[in-house]
Formats: sequence, structure tokens, C-alpha cells
Amino acid sequence: MTPKEMQRRTRELALRVVKLASSLPKNRTGDVFARQLVRCGTSVAANYRSACRARSHAEFLARLGLVEEEADETVFWIELAVDAGLAARPRVANLLTEGNEILAIVTASRKTAKSRSRTD
Repeated sequence: MTPKEMQRRTRELALRVVKLASSLPKNRTGDVFARQLVRCGTSVAANYRSACRARSHAEFLARLGLVEEEADETVFWIELAVDAGLAARPRVANLLTEGNEILAIVTASRKTAKSRSRTD
């Protein structure tokens, strides 16, 4: 997968998370979940884009680390929204799959990039 393709996927994830957040109940709990989802879901795309523009290998690794953390947190909040009854599992199943795929790709990429920095 090219960096441009991954940028597209992370941006689409962010947009889908924003739409999910907008559909949550308009109450205190829904508002907390919505804020958390929007924060971490959009951060995945923003930090991946930033990683692609890193000025050094160390900066690239640091940014990918942030992407990994935010992708994991995004999956967590989606799962918790389902467990709390705020979102139906069938409605978010594809979004969870995409979040987990992005997380796996970033985790593998970070490990590869980290191992390459040790051999340089």
C-alpha cells in the first residue's frame, strides 16, 4: 500500500468516525463519547499525514507511534459505544474492521521501520 492510499484510508476512517459521533444520543454520555471519538478518529488521519512529511526517521517513528495509539483508542471507543448500547454492532462492524486493519498496518509498519533504523 502506498502512503497516498493509506492517507486516503485514514481520512475515510476519520470521516466515518465523525458521522458515527454525530449519530450518537444527544445527552451527557453521548456527548462524551462523541468528543472522544472525533478527537482520536481524526487524529489517526492527521498524524499519519504528518508522518508522511517527517523530516527525520526518528520523527517518522514518533508520528507512527501516535497513529498507532490513536487508532487503538478509536477502536476502543467504538467497541465501548457498542457495549454501552450507544451504537449497534451491525452498524459499526465495517468501521471496526477498518479501524483494526489500519491499526495492524501501522503497527507492522512501525515495527519494520524501527528494525531498519537499528541496522543503519
